[in-house]
Amino acid sequence: MSDRHPTSAARLNVYIQGQGFPILGLHGHPGTGRSLSVFTNHLSKRYQTIAPDLRGYGKSHWNGNFAMTDHLTDLEALLDRLNIEKCLVLGWSLGGILAMELALRLPERVTGLILVATAAKPCGSHPSITWQDNLYTGVAGLLNYIKPSWRWNIETFGKRSLFRYLVQQHTSTTYKYIAKEAVPAYLQTSPAATRALYSAIQSGYNRLPELPQIQCPSLVLAGDQDRHITSDSSLETARNLQNSQWQCYSNTAHLFPWEVPQLVLNDIDHWLEEHPQVIGIK
Repeated sequence: MSDRHPTSAARLNVYIQGQGFPILGLHGHPGTGRSLSVFTNHLSKRYQTIAPDLRGYGKSHWNGNFAMTDHLTDLEALLDRLNIEKCLVLGWSLGGILAMELALRLPERVTGLILVATAAKPCGSHPSITWQDNLYTGVAGLLNYIKPSWRWNIETFGKRSLFRYLVQQHTSTTYKYIAKEAVPAYLQTSPAATRALYSAIQSGYNRLPELPQIQCPSLVLAGDQDRHITSDSSLETARNLQNSQWQCYSNTAHLFPWEVPQLVLNDIDHWLEEHPQVIGIK
């Protein structure tokens, strides 16, 4: 299979685990392929998980500006390079938006979608950010990176920082994920990647009218207190997909897979059992 975009595609750094039917995992912003370990460590026991660093994130370095659509070019080239004819796509936040775009672009190659904290017309309800928010977040993030899940830090800074909008359950498990995966991902996200995202947001991104074109089964998961992409906008996405299942988790926010990981993984496992066609079983 030849790459249709040999010159414009970035060669993405990718983390591959397990064997079996391929599941392509797409991270959010900020993020890296490693940020999906909550999913890949579990799913790779039965499937092959492929989690790239998107262009401008992690180790997929890129010089100069680019557009959001360039991510799709990169991902198609990655599937070609790995000789993947068909795959299930799991996307978190920005990754979920790219998952839907990939299904619209390559319907014959995407067997199903698992959409996590995302929406085809993303709407947020995040309050204005103060300098105290940024200060507390910096302190909480640094201390948590040095000493993960330190309860004093969580109570003193974490709950007063911007983490209070990202999570509702300030548990040791949640803060371990933040220390191990969120902080490094933040530090490895390029300004160009941030510009590409905000440019798309400012243009009024809305793919709701195109969603009926997506015929493959979809699982849409949301946190009921998500301020970054509201659960209402995720529900609206689920309602516009032809073959979707919706699940919303109470007392969680945008990082809900790190708040209630076992609940989320159980629901994904159950959905996969009910939709064997998405993992290549007829």
